[in-house]
Formats: sequence, C-alpha cells, structure tokens
Amino acid sequence: MNRDVHTVRFPSVAPPADVDVLVVGAGPVGLSAAVELSARGVGVAVVDRAREATLIRAGAMGHTPRVVEHFRRWGLLQQIRDEWTFPPEWNRGIRLVTSLVGHDLAPNRAPSFSRAPSSEEALRRPQSALQKVFLDHLAARGVPVAGGHALTALREHADGIDAVVSGRTIRARYVLGADGGSSTVRRLAGIERDGERATEKRLRLIVRTGDISDRVGPAPSGTNIVFNQKASGFLAAVSTREWRVYAGPYPLDHEPSEQELLDTARAAFGFDLDLQIASATTFYEATRIARTFRSGRVLLAGDAAHVRTPGGNLGEGFGDVVNLGWKLAAVLDGSAPDALLDSYDQERRPHNWRVAEFALARAVRGRATLAAVRRIGVPADDDVSESAVARREEITRRIGADRLDASGVTFDERYDASAVVWYEDGQRETEPGWRPDVYEDDPRPGHRAPDGVVDPYGGTLYDRIGNAFALLVLSADRTVEAAFAAEAAGRRLPFTVVHLTDPQVRELYGAANVLVRPDQHVAWRGAELPDGGAAAVLDRILGARAAVLTTELAGA
Repeated sequence: MNRDVHTVRFPSVAPPADVDVLVVGAGPVGLSAAVELSARGVGVAVVDRAREATLIRAGAMGHTPRVVEHFRRWGLLQQIRDEWTFPPEWNRGIRLVTSLVGHDLAPNRAPSFSRAPSSEEALRRPQSALQKVFLDHLAARGVPVAGGHALTALREHADGIDAVVSGRTIRARYVLGADGGSSTVRRLAGIERDGERATEKRLRLIVRTGDISDRVGPAPSGTNIVFNQKASGFLAAVSTREWRVYAGPYPLDHEPSEQELLDTARAAFGFDLDLQIASATTFYEATRIARTFRSGRVLLAGDAAHVRTPGGNLGEGFGDVVNLGWKLAAVLDGSAPDALLDSYDQERRPHNWRVAEFALARAVRGRATLAAVRRIGVPADDDVSESAVARREEITRRIGADRLDASGVTFDERYDASAVVWYEDGQRETEPGWRPDVYEDDPRPGHRAPDGVVDPYGGTLYDRIGNAFALLVLSADRTVEAAFAAEAAGRRLPFTVVHLTDPQVRELYGAANVLVRPDQHVAWRGAELPDGGAAAVLDRILGARAAVLTTELAGA
C-alpha cells in the first residue's frame, strides 16, 4: 500500500509573539530551516499563508546524493525513505523512451539486486512527503508551525524586526523568507531580482489514471523522459494513480485547451486510457536570482532567493539552509558577529548563478535536441520496420551526443571567494574552473570535505562530524589539535576531533590537520597554525575579519 500524503495539513496554532528566527513559508525549504535551526538550539517558528500542502502540487521529486547527505545529518533519512507514495521498486533509473510502453532510446543503469548499495544514494519523494516528515519532527521538538497566517508587513529595528502576521506583531531577531518565487518577504524587503526572462512556457500536469497495470505491469518504470512527436519531457509517477507529465513548450500568450493537454499526456503513456487532469502548473525556462540573499535582518532561501529552469532548485534551497543554519546559530549565541551572515550571500549567490547558468544552457540544448529528434521523426511504437528501427537508432545517437553528466552540479558546491574561508597561498589564482559535468574530491579550503566510510560498520565521516566544527587529525602530532580544542572551548563552539589513521585519507586530504565547518566545507588545513594561531583561524571563519577580507577579495 502506498503512503497517504495526498494532503498534509499545517497546524492551526497561533505563532509566538517573540522568537529568534521567524521562517515565512512552510514548504520543504522553510520547514528544513526550522529543522536545522532547532537542532542548533535556536528558537524558531514557521508561518505560512496556506493551511495545507497537497500531493498534486508535488513540485520537485528527485533528490540528489548531496541532498541525501543533509537528510542523513538531520536524522530523517529513514523516515523520508519510508514515505514512499508509489512502490520503491518502480524506481528503475531515468529511462529515455518513446513512451511508457514504447522503446528505450538510451541505455539505462537499472537497479541490480547483486550490486551493493551505493553511498551516493539518490531519492525520489514528493515535496508533500518531505513536509510530512519535517512537520512530525518539528512537532516532536515543540517547534511551532502555524498555517493560515499571512505576512503583511516588516519593520526593522536596531535589535530586531517586527513581522505583522494576520494582524499580530511578532518580534524576531531575524526573518527568513522561504515563501517561494513570488516571495512576500522579498517584496517587503525591497530586494530586486536579476536574470533572463522566459520567451515561452511549459505546463507541469498531474494526471490521474485508473488501474493500468494490465498495460504497464505491476512495477512500471516510475521515472521516464519521453521523446515522441506529441509529448516530451518527464513522465514520472507521483503515486500509484497519479503521474507528472510535461506539456509544451507554448508561446507565452497561448492557453492550451484541456483536450490538447490530455492528448499530450496520452501520447506520453503510449496508449489510450482514461485520464483526469488533477493539476496544471505553468513553469518557465528562465533565471531569476535575488540581487542579495541578505538585507539587514531579512534573509532569503530557496525559491524566494533563486528561481530557474527546473532541475535541482529545491536541492539548492536545502544547500542554502545548511550554509545559513550554523551561521545564524553562531550569531545568535554570541560566538560570532552579525557580519558572519554577509558570507551567506557571498557564498550561496555565486554558486546559484553557476548552477542556474548551467540549467538554462541545458534547457536550450534540450530544445535543440527535441527539435532534431522530431525532424528525424519518432516512429509509432508499433512500427518495427527496418526504417523505424534505423530511425530510432539515429535518435539514440542524437540524444547520446547531448547527454551530459552533472556530477559537478551535485557535488562541486565550492565557495571560492568567501571572507570566512582561510584559503591557501595562491589557491584562488590556481583553482580549476567550475564545471557542471566534472567532480573530483577536492579537500582545499572552500570545497565540500570529501566523505567516506570511517569504521567497518558503515559509519561515515559526516556521521562522525555531526553538527559541529570538526578538526580532522591525520598525523601523530597533536599540537594543532590542542590549540583548536582550547580555543573552541573558550568560545563555546560545538567542536569535535576526528583521528583518521588510514594513509589513503591522509593522501586524499593532503594535510596533517583539516578544519571542517558545520556545513561540511573545509575552512582551513595545514601542518602548522598560521601567525595568530587557532584564534586567528577561528576569527576569520566566524566573521571577525569579514569586512576587511571582503574588501580584499573584491579587489583581487
């Protein structure tokens, strides 16, 4: 039996009058921000103008291995795994097909029962499933989430910000806008956006079917990309009776009829069937990124900060939360100055521009590929003539020529111009350029710390680090360890030491000591401490020298 997350209702409670961080928006990004902040001891509350979330507005469903790393650190990975809305055995990789019952157009790495599970696990779960897990977790922690409460005004003061919500004033130290692409928080803060506007539109449909197992079998492929003369794009299961189908592209002023949309959906399935349109959402191949992710006591995350061509935007929202969470906690508990929050914009916005530019270029390339495929002509599924076979082979070659690995998008979340990273001499001048299709473990400061299994029972380095700053000690000399431990204790920083004796790990990390931030990015590495010792390193990482270094980086 599939899980029932068709409707997830937000609690009907009054938000508190005073809170450290008010999160506006109870989507997956806003709720995950509350998960992240509450785990760090921050007082947080969430409000949303809606009263519920529904499966038919499923939004993003695919979650990369990097996102799964966040789920695991939050202690929610198994709960998210359990909230499947169609049987997990339907996950057979992403198939490129002429239709659901048609011909494969590219090789697909389907699951193998004999292959050991990969540490780079990806997941497919609808947003409503994530919201249910996050809401249950927050309820257990006593974190208030209030549905049916709309934000109408923001008034910032020297020591806080007043948010007017449903006619009541909530005093917060900071407000985090996670309220989507049409963000009220962003509008009230006066933050403009940059980027390319769309020249056409597409529709994301959720269609309901009856029992189609007689045509597709009891375990059909749950995720497919369709190429035929009528339909293109994803055909993906949302539940056992609901599927996501893409329609278009259409001119911006064109309003397709219901029959036109149903014809496209049937073409994606590849056979005649009764369908009902449960939801139709317009989306655009465009890029709109806020000019700043921070304005005073207002911060933006997720779609409120960046909207772009579909493909990973929710994952980048989770990345925002993870980057921001430890920084807000450090500022609020007095171990870091407010200036540390400037590094949130400094690190996340350039990263989001990189990914957005890749996504837009991929969309342009995808349109060209589809046009080429349709010029070749996709044969009917029941046409098995020599000519049809030859055309399908030509289409396969054309699609294969444009397929691009996106490992860099998934894992190369580098911060290479940050005032709160202790870069090595000459590092920034010799960094290889970011590429969306290339990723190799890179332990230099600013990069995601390479993860791996550190005990024979499957525990990973990230499990060992948890939510703290961590010093990886890869030599017998414990002088640096003693200095950092003493300095962190004096500042009341969450801090752990991890001793790694495997020579391969020492070779990978290339240093005797590596300091890793709570968001799993390398902050400093070396055999000896620099002038000023551990205090100087932590001062920089916590933003005590941020203003000076921001000026230096801007002039570099």
